[in-house]
Amino acid sequence: MEKIPNIPFKTQKAQMGIELIPLNDLIQRLKNTTDHNPYKPHKINFFMLYVITNGNGTHQVDLNKYELKRGSVLKIAKGQIHAFTEDQDYNGYCIVLTEDFLLRYFSASSIYAISHFYNYHISPPLVKDVPINDFFIEHFTKEFNQGNNYLKLDILAKILEIFLLRLERSVHSKTPLEANKKQFILFSEFKDLVDQEYAKTRNVKDYAKLLSISTKHLNTIVKEFTKNTAKSFIDQYVILEIKRTLLSSDISLKEVAFKVGFDEITNFTKFFKKHTGITPKDYK
Repeated sequence: MEKIPNIPFKTQKAQMGIELIPLNDLIQRLKNTTDHNPYKPHKINFFMLYVITNGNGTHQVDLNKYELKRGSVLKIAKGQIHAFTEDQDYNGYCIVLTEDFLLRYFSASSIYAISHFYNYHISPPLVKDVPINDFFIEHFTKEFNQGNNYLKLDILAKILEIFLLRLERSVHSKTPLEANKKQFILFSEFKDLVDQEYAKTRNVKDYAKLLSISTKHLNTIVKEFTKNTAKSFIDQYVILEIKRTLLSSDISLKEVAFKVGFDEITNFTKFFKKHTGITPKDYK
């Protein structure tokens, strides 16, 4: 089987952690790509948003082909597999951003509310007939091209954050629960509990007890919506909190460890390195 390449964040605005690329320019860049074939499945280690302003075409995400037209927004998360297609008769913009940008400038509540960042199985990648695309692009483009860089990244993040929250609300109001409603409610309660209790416990049994269900039932629910176990969900949540704290504050590593529930910095370091491959110190 041909290995799927993992593509890093490489743009003209790499130091900013975010870039706005007209799709016409992006398509031209694809022709000069040499490190991988963009028309074959490849995995990205950043987040990508396609906003279509006119025309039509297709794009492949997780081996499924999606039809794009005016009013479409296609969300591709870090770690997802996608591929461009030859059918690209459309205009619009591609917004790419790194995880570091996301964790540094988005609020914690938004990061966990916008399902397509880390739980992209919950909602489809394509949102159709979005009425605010033009409004969003107008304001985002104006700020992106702003010559005054003071608070520029903060403002870009807030414009994008509000847009994504509006998309999230739209998706859940149209198809609130394609899966079992009771299961989704339990999953939402589990997410809220992890947010409240992660610094106290990372034990799945504790969360199952708080929800008055078995650990087996909890794992079934979490797998239904995230394709991962409850333990993986909890650990990933803690990792995101650690990254966010490291990027957004100047407190010591020992204080970060204590904040997220570790009494010993050695255990904190081992946990972080196990899940990321590097130490908290190196990440910071």
